[in-house]
Amino acid sequence: MNGLDLGVVGNGTIAGLVNSVGNYQWLCLPRFDGEPVFNKLLGGGGQFDIWMDGLVSRSQSYDTNTAILRTRLESEDGAVMEIIDFAPRFETRGRVFRPASVVRRFHVVSGTPRIRITLTPETDWGDRKLPTVRGVNHIRFNDGELAFRVTTDAPVSYVLSGTSFLLEQDVSFILGADESLTDTVDVITLDWEERTRQYWTKWARSLAVPYEWQEAAIRAAITLKLCVFEETGGIVAALTTSIPEHEGSERNWDYRFCWIRDAYFTVTALNRLSAMGTLEHYMRWVRNIVAQSKGGHIQPVYGIGLESDLTEEHATHLPGFRHTGPVRRGNQAAEHIQHDVYGQVVLGVSQSFFDSRLISRPGIAEFRQLEPVGERAFAVHDTPDAGIWEFRTIAEVHTSSAIMCWAACDRLSKIAAHLGLSDRATYWSERAAIIHKTILEKAWNPKVGAFTASFGGETLDASVLLMAEIGFVPASDERYVATVDAIDSTLREGNHVYRYKTEDDFGRPKTAFTACTFWHIDALYRVGRVDEAREMFESVLSSRNHVGLLSEDFDPSTGELWGNFPQTYCMVGIINSAALLSKPWSEVI
Repeated sequence: MNGLDLGVVGNGTIAGLVNSVGNYQWLCLPRFDGEPVFNKLLGGGGQFDIWMDGLVSRSQSYDTNTAILRTRLESEDGAVMEIIDFAPRFETRGRVFRPASVVRRFHVVSGTPRIRITLTPETDWGDRKLPTVRGVNHIRFNDGELAFRVTTDAPVSYVLSGTSFLLEQDVSFILGADESLTDTVDVITLDWEERTRQYWTKWARSLAVPYEWQEAAIRAAITLKLCVFEETGGIVAALTTSIPEHEGSERNWDYRFCWIRDAYFTVTALNRLSAMGTLEHYMRWVRNIVAQSKGGHIQPVYGIGLESDLTEEHATHLPGFRHTGPVRRGNQAAEHIQHDVYGQVVLGVSQSFFDSRLISRPGIAEFRQLEPVGERAFAVHDTPDAGIWEFRTIAEVHTSSAIMCWAACDRLSKIAAHLGLSDRATYWSERAAIIHKTILEKAWNPKVGAFTASFGGETLDASVLLMAEIGFVPASDERYVATVDAIDSTLREGNHVYRYKTEDDFGRPKTAFTACTFWHIDALYRVGRVDEAREMFESVLSSRNHVGLLSEDFDPSTGELWGNFPQTYCMVGIINSAALLSKPWSEVI
């Protein structure tokens, strides 16, 4: 096990990570950014583990086209059991039922496994165990601030004492609200499992997947949906905190928040698969952000409940992933100046103005609400910021930020034209043209032969590859082709791409940034290097973990995944690249 051999279970309210032997490594309550009650991923003692006597083999997979995770364990005497993990999610009484609850079912396949179950949640970020109160068929955990109960038909005494016992029949565990169930735990478990299965298979069936790499695209789409906090529409960048970019890097960040940038990419990818529900949820979230900003500064990241104060602190009671600290909660990036957010706000919702499938389409009033965002983008497009990579001590006029400011004005012009507002369409088109001219003059370096990371700079940054995707220049533009070639020769190692290779606040990056690898794959396709792009894509898919998930970073020298997990950027990349590279359905049917 490499530490990120993890599957995700979730339902749009909470999400947990389970490793390949069936042990919970991470679960926060009562939502994504809450208290990590199971925290072994970061070296804590909060656990929901199973031990099997004489274990000789294990395997783990998702049930087809669902978020139901199945772990199969076999002992040396031939006993076989399966652990079925899921978070209930299904439609009932006209709404989606998605409680802050996870379910575990231990199913005997053959023989009589001898097992031990350890259930010891922690609180205060690993500082102490949660107080325990025993019931006849449940265990309550309550410290006055955090409360939940685990109801089970397994022997409660064995669970509390960690005693080994023979598993002679199936047993179930439901972790949820501190209240009694309406039926026996086994009846509810089987009912919720089947209804959750039906929900996910129906949802997956509605996706407009590419012909090739269907399994990879569907798994990526389900994973992205698990990163959407549906109560508000916020989309987290990842479900974890403080998984470092590489060992000893101190690049350990809390990603359990909603970056406008990451959310835009997630919405765009799901839109490409015709999963429109996420766009509708996100529209609500981002409109609140726009209203809150009142035409002024927009933070690059907010809490999933629109929290603006994400003060960064160290959780000193947790040693960290592979004992590589620090463990951080909160993120200083909320305090940064990052100008690309204005473009991503507009890009993230622009399709909603044009798509007739939406139940509630925005109109002139919503366009008026977005115009101050465009004004802000125009005002700051040529001023220094922290950039897409959130440098903590470096401020420059970053090319990628300027491009996104152009995108804000360009899309406002298109939306205005669609709404019949010809004067506003002209107004925003003229502003977009001014920014476009500035970028071409100041970001292109003829000596380097590429668009550079910053105005007047000489270093390369993979983020400029996005300029063709958002339509800033056509992929046939000689300058863009030259930039792709320069990044290919400078930032690429094998089939993986670094975001940059210059020194930053923490030194020189030592791992490839997988989202950049996907951007490069798409760029290769657009400039006509299709076979090379397909080969590179297959290589990246092979670096996924055993259930098809990716973290933020990849070490080309060891083949290991690093960084927060699962990262939405990367799952987005799978969908976008598969859609670009796949043979069209018309060629095969």
